[in-house]
Amino acid sequence: MPLNLLRRLSALALVALPFAQPAVAQGLFSPAITVNDQVITGYEIEQRKAMLRLLRAPGDPERTARDQLIDDRLRIEASAAAGIEPGPDEIAEGMNEFAQRANLTGEEFIKALAGGGVAEQTFRDFVKAGLAWRQLIQTRYGGRANPSEEELNRALSSNAGQSNIRVLLSEIIMPAPPGQDEEVLQRAAQLSQLKTEGEFSAAARRYSATPTKGAGGRLPWRNLSDLPPALRPLIVGLAPGEVTDPLPLPNAVALFQLRAIEETGFTAPEVSALEYTMYYMPGGRSAETLARARVLSSKVDRCDDLYAVAKGQPAEVLERVTLPVAQVPNDIGIELSKLDPGEVSTVLTRNNGQTLVFLMLCGRTLAVGEDADRDQLALGLRNQRLGALADSYLAQLRSEARIVER
Repeated sequence: MPLNLLRRLSALALVALPFAQPAVAQGLFSPAITVNDQVITGYEIEQRKAMLRLLRAPGDPERTARDQLIDDRLRIEASAAAGIEPGPDEIAEGMNEFAQRANLTGEEFIKALAGGGVAEQTFRDFVKAGLAWRQLIQTRYGGRANPSEEELNRALSSNAGQSNIRVLLSEIIMPAPPGQDEEVLQRAAQLSQLKTEGEFSAAARRYSATPTKGAGGRLPWRNLSDLPPALRPLIVGLAPGEVTDPLPLPNAVALFQLRAIEETGFTAPEVSALEYTMYYMPGGRSAETLARARVLSSKVDRCDDLYAVAKGQPAEVLERVTLPVAQVPNDIGIELSKLDPGEVSTVLTRNNGQTLVFLMLCGRTLAVGEDADRDQLALGLRNQRLGALADSYLAQLRSEARIVER
């Protein structure tokens, strides 16, 4: 979110977005949701919706506002039960910190929000819930989150680590065989104008040829540094909900929608090279060839296993490559960014779609060696573990809560 604000809020002090001011009708202040014994009013929901729109958050503002406010109530309740309640000075500092990440002062940020119909108290409540939750998670899990020396060594040797920026993307990759490439490019240009996650997901289910189509093209969180170099500036230039321009690939066209972006608080060693193996299977993406690929995927765990598979066949059916990241073809780089070592992609084709590429990631080579900054890596592993524990605890609180929506 801070990076989104950096791109979007600098002009808000000059241009007020056309949000309606909250109604003062009595019904707006009636309970809309109860969370255990806590009340969420219709006014709070409208305020959070306005703030989400102002920040251009992805998804349905109504549903997101409700979910966020429910989670905030649970966070505040759990924190209060542990004796944690941020004071006025802490909240003010948190508000200023949030604003500074957008290159705004606290006053400028509040003024920008007011221009969009968002009250200062709405922002204050939002920050308070986040601060209380952060303190609770640190108190509750801090002692369990520190990685051991063995874990750090294992993480370094296995190329573990996180980028200081990670992104949540959805993808549409449409086949563009010869003769249809112009038609597919025109369709991609139209889809690049989509603005909502729902519209993009529907298009992915209809047009995409990747395994993610059933999930509306949604990909999990991914480090920006894992993406192909040619794709990174396209993604960073987006705000949540926006879609890249069509990206031509061999026999395909790709589109990516940014759903969210965040800073993780530390920088991991840069990946300098990728090692991968391509086993070429005749038949393209036919049902029979894909079925053979699924069977093969269940039988191989490492790139070395593919030598036995290719034994007795022409040498050109198997290609093992190690390339600097910048030299990896875009379509291969996109697929490798989704894989861990030993995992397989069967999205790509060659020979005008007549040959399926059974693509396996062998490994990633770091630009640094044993002298990598262990403190930075430790911080990243700690934050990752705390995030997972926080998500699990919040899910537990939700499952145990009495939540009634009207």
